[in-house]
Amino acid sequence: MNIDFSPEEQAFRDEVHAFLQDELPQDISERVKLGLHLEKEDYVRWQKILNQRGWVAPNWPVEYGGTGWSSTQKYIWENERTMAGAPEVIAFGTKMVAPVIYTFGTDEQKEQFLPDILASNVWWCQGYSEPNSGSDLASLRTSAVRDGDDYIVNGTKTWTTLGQYADWMFCLVRTGGPEVKNQQAISFLLIDMTTPGITVSPIYLLDGTREVNEIHFENVRVPVSNRIGEENEGWTYAKVLLTHERTGTANVANSKSRLASLKERAAQSPLATDPIWQQKVADAEIELLALEYTELRTLAAVSTGKAPGPESSILKLIGTEVLQAIDELNVELAGYYGSAFVPEQFEPDYNDIMIGPDQTANSAPTYFNHRKTTIYGGSNEIQTNIICKAILGL
Repeated sequence: MNIDFSPEEQAFRDEVHAFLQDELPQDISERVKLGLHLEKEDYVRWQKILNQRGWVAPNWPVEYGGTGWSSTQKYIWENERTMAGAPEVIAFGTKMVAPVIYTFGTDEQKEQFLPDILASNVWWCQGYSEPNSGSDLASLRTSAVRDGDDYIVNGTKTWTTLGQYADWMFCLVRTGGPEVKNQQAISFLLIDMTTPGITVSPIYLLDGTREVNEIHFENVRVPVSNRIGEENEGWTYAKVLLTHERTGTANVANSKSRLASLKERAAQSPLATDPIWQQKVADAEIELLALEYTELRTLAAVSTGKAPGPESSILKLIGTEVLQAIDELNVELAGYYGSAFVPEQFEPDYNDIMIGPDQTANSAPTYFNHRKTTIYGGSNEIQTNIICKAILGL
């Protein structure tokens, strides 16, 4: 693998760098670099700027609004983006449901949904997990019974991230009878969240924030025309979506940026000369470098039109473990500053003095929040099973 940039790739990096300097709102960049909360409006504002440039969906096919970038250009973009403090595009629309729609959807569905996803006019959420169906997703019980041109949906979805903002949900439902094998009785529906019978109930986390929700469906009518593909074939489409989700959770560029920031701050602390600390940092850096090359190989495959394969499980497994290792290092570096709990200091309207140096006050909340990363998208134990079966043939 040649890791040197060509003159054309260097020119592209300069173009990206100039764009971020000129167009990235400073208030958003500052909050990202400090690890503070962004509002929905912040994400939408930045995504609309990206869409104006045609850069909001690098992985989409060109005919649907993608950039046509090579795997190297995508790599350059992600690294420049994170160094500049630009937030990631919210994944539910552009990176998760959109590939399912443009791969398996009808022409009418593509025309209806893809332009609004590109323009960030519609916010999507994911309806997969249920109170009794997490990692064993095939056991889900939310039902969709055919009634003429509609399905009648009943059941509950949980851990629905940012569902309080959602205009639409992509949802797995059970359309087959009890005699049908779990995976062969699931369909993939697109559900308008303003439909009567839908209730969004907040789930407040220990820090008082509302990141996730429980969504209840009571006799909700969903047009059959909102089904992706064939009835009872939703498991096939769901697996494609999950490979895209797992590839995205590698977070290589973000981890590189966070690790660089950590090393810069640690250089001014007594830990800088601690050999145990140095070994921990080196271990994380080595794992991250190996992960980066695996991601590049995956991006190269995707750029030829393929969906991510089982290697997406490697990216998810190692990527989330490296992320958590960096979290632990940040907590160790923060010391007693990380023990203070003043959640209001992470909100946009906070004007008082921050606790500790940059990012230290947010080290513990980030550490605890990121424990979820080895669970969502299929737990890391599940990823180990996939790797053993699909890659090692065990």
